[in-house]
Amino acid sequence: MNEAATSAHEHHHAHEHPGAQDATGGPGGGLASMAAGATLHCLTGCAIGEILGLMIGTAVGLAAGATIALSVALAFFFGYALSSLPLLRSGLSLRAALALVLAADTVSILTMEVVDNLVMAVIPGAMDAGLVNAVFWVGMSISLVAAFAAAYPVNRQLLSRGKGHALTHAHHGASGAVTGWRRFIPDLPAPALAAAIAAFMLGGLVVAVADGLA
Repeated sequence: MNEAATSAHEHHHAHEHPGAQDATGGPGGGLASMAAGATLHCLTGCAIGEILGLMIGTAVGLAAGATIALSVALAFFFGYALSSLPLLRSGLSLRAALALVLAADTVSILTMEVVDNLVMAVIPGAMDAGLVNAVFWVGMSISLVAAFAAAYPVNRQLLSRGKGHALTHAHHGASGAVTGWRRFIPDLPAPALAAAIAAFMLGGLVVAVADGLA
């Protein structure tokens, strides 16, 4: 195969399998970095949905099963919503963005939710603890770490095959000025969101410990 043909083949392969392009370290920061970013992005949405669901369920007095169902539903909602924002900002229609995130993030979010709820279930008292109980916040922190650890290899495998988050990666940071109503779509970096969630959970733990001491 001559040099021109080799170059054309590599370009076609990179276009069809973006995960494979980054596996050797490239503009995307490498496969491991992309997988970690994708996992953190999904984890942030899941954490927002779960904490909000538990807060709502506790506030209105829902049964444990109903509260868990609400939390899981909101985890999927916020997971998909956060992934849709950069796609909408880049110019995709709402229908096209939703189709992409459903294909890209469903396996990752499902993995996280299964692991997260299993871990919460095996931690004594975590499922039944209220929001002012330190056991809840410690259990939630452990379950989210476990969910990240479980989803990371899943996302890495999907990316290496050009699937999962690779389907949306090409639309992130799209070139060209953002105009019209899309200018008002927030650009929310996953690390900043994750830091905010961590600070919120730490605050919840501090409040719970203070309440227990009081």
